Amino acid sequence: MCGRFALTLPCNAVANWFDVTQVKASFEPRYNICPTMGVPVAVTYEGVRHLVQMRWGFTPTWYKTLNDGPILINARAETIVEKPAFRSAVRNRRCLIPADGFYEWHREKGKGKEPWYIYPNDAELMAFAGIWQVWIGPDGARSVTCAIVTIEAGDGLAHIHHREPVTVKQKDFGLWLGEEGKGAAALMQSVNPNSFAQHRVGLEVNSGHVDGPELRYPLS
Repeated sequence: MCGRFALTLPCNAVANWFDVTQVKASFEPRYNICPTMGVPVAVTYEGVRHLVQMRWGFTPTWYKTLNDGPILINARAETIVEKPAFRSAVRNRRCLIPADGFYEWHREKGKGKEPWYIYPNDAELMAFAGIWQVWIGPDGARSVTCAIVTIEAGDGLAHIHHREPVTVKQKDFGLWLGEEGKGAAALMQSVNPNSFAQHRVGLEVNSGHVDGPELRYPLS
């Protein structure tokens, strides 16, 4: 799974990386992005690629409030087309969520969960495959929400956790966003084992109230 991540590059750098036409999001550097926070997301609609703001935590249409059920921050690639909450979104509403890196927790026998910071070996950014949904409550309240698609962890990360986020390469952005017809399902797979670097970090990242570059410093 992916439960926390970091995004510290400025908005214009992220927009350029995604090659968006319209920017409707603004954000500050954050080293500990948590569920329910607003995140910048690349999405294509009406033939135009946008960078917009969404709430991380996919909200099904039948929820009466944003917190009416579990916070769906991840969607499993293996069952995404079968789940009532996700099947329409994965066919029609896919997005890309930028990150510098993400945190994962490894449980070792006799110890508590140990946090690790995982980041791309050869780039400043990565793009998580995502899906999105417009939720409208009974009182007319409206929120655009998203989830990160995950897959069984490959050889490069399985020693830390059994799941990893699906990451999409720049050359495949158009395919995942629906700009290039069908075939996006082929992108829902683990990446090359050498794509990620990783190191252990301190327990401070466990708190959603803590932020700062020191959260991803290697544990000495």
